[in-house]
Amino acid sequence: MIVSKTAVGTSKKQPKYKQIINHIKEKISTGEWPIGSVIPSQRELAVHFGVNRSTVITALEELMADGLLEGKIGMGTVVINNTWTLLATNPPPDWNEYVQSGLHKPSQAAVQEINRDESNKSLIQLSKGELAPDIFPLATMKAVMQRVTDRLETFGYEEPRGYLPLRQALSDYVKGLGIDASPSSILIVSGGLQALQLIAVGLLHRGSTVFLERPSYVYSLHVFQSAGMKLSGLPMDQHGLIPGAISEQKKLRSGDILYTIPCYHNPTGVLMSEKRRQELLEVCEEVRLPVMEDDIYRELWLDEPAPPPLKAMDKHGHVLYLGSLSKSLTPGLRIGWIIGPEPVIERLADIKMQTDYGASSLSQRVAAEWLSSGLYSQHTQMVREELKIRRAAMLGALELHMKELADWHTPEGGFFIWLKIRAKVSMLELFSKASRQGVLLNPGNIYAQETDGYLRLSYAYAALPQLEQGVRKLSEIVASLSR
Repeated sequence: MIVSKTAVGTSKKQPKYKQIINHIKEKISTGEWPIGSVIPSQRELAVHFGVNRSTVITALEELMADGLLEGKIGMGTVVINNTWTLLATNPPPDWNEYVQSGLHKPSQAAVQEINRDESNKSLIQLSKGELAPDIFPLATMKAVMQRVTDRLETFGYEEPRGYLPLRQALSDYVKGLGIDASPSSILIVSGGLQALQLIAVGLLHRGSTVFLERPSYVYSLHVFQSAGMKLSGLPMDQHGLIPGAISEQKKLRSGDILYTIPCYHNPTGVLMSEKRRQELLEVCEEVRLPVMEDDIYRELWLDEPAPPPLKAMDKHGHVLYLGSLSKSLTPGLRIGWIIGPEPVIERLADIKMQTDYGASSLSQRVAAEWLSSGLYSQHTQMVREELKIRRAAMLGALELHMKELADWHTPEGGFFIWLKIRAKVSMLELFSKASRQGVLLNPGNIYAQETDGYLRLSYAYAALPQLEQGVRKLSEIVASLSR
């Protein structure tokens, strides 16, 4: 739950604890914090109001005495009444019951906390899978938007598959990757995550089994489980997912589709070799297992270009190819794409129209300009140079501070280093302690329970001095927990 900075309308002459009381009462009385909801933590309130926790506790104790709040073990501080329920005999609806009854499962508690803290500029962001603000091509983006708006005419909803000039630009772009895809076999989506959601509800039956690498980014989400799917993890090594495991798993359970991230895998950073890609596609064709290839990190190669996509080797329409501008340009455009057989694209386009009636028309025009003008290619070259510098800084800091405490491999691209802590320490305690000391990390167990001793570190977002500072603090925390 976010504390709104604009909602603090109390007089500065009031004691701080009174300001906190009035702020919470206002949130409760307006229904923003309904009965049953958990209010922000003492730490969040203390940071927001610039006070120590004892001041927050004083305010909360008074609100508890008034019968508005109650502390509940394992939950935090919960709203149990508002001013109307204290006066009326018929209480309002318990919105918390509705919140807990929704079909879509909530993110893990740790993931929700990370999502909240990733907007906290006071933290060193070693968790964020996003390019740093100083890599964002602000001047070029302004020029592109100016060109687009200068040519702008009346625009409304796009056709179901998306803005045709963008799909044509993407068709030309993926041809350079070895993928032959006409505009009619391309669907524009609002980022890679929506692609997964559309496939889950548009192509798969409830109870279907999704094979995927273990660990995987998808384990930290509930996009498939909320649609009634089961996840079945497959082992990987330094070359990527192990194809032989697919046949073994198929003997045990009926897998319906494979989800894989061959390029600079999230969270491990592994790049699947070309030989492994060929073997994987052969096995999937043999056992009739369709593939979702998530290739959003492809342009982030640092040493040499990645092998051709699985889709480039696909001669039988076996692979659905997912791409996005979120990692290589900006997530703010919310532009991604699915490439696949035309009947599949038509089905998913219909589902998307039912969901949101199409991605932003303006964003699609901006994306088309970036791709068709050659600016995107120039930009990704600059991004790679910046990421090389950041990777070197992160590796240097790890060598200096973590050499005796952890193991890691040098990634060939992408954003992430997969760090194995040698000592057996509580990752929850490590995560919490790091957060209190101003460093945000991604613990490995959000990607799979078996990776409890791992951390995913991102070198893409934090400033260079912060990378060294964050790793140094991490080493001190690990050392203290190892004693």
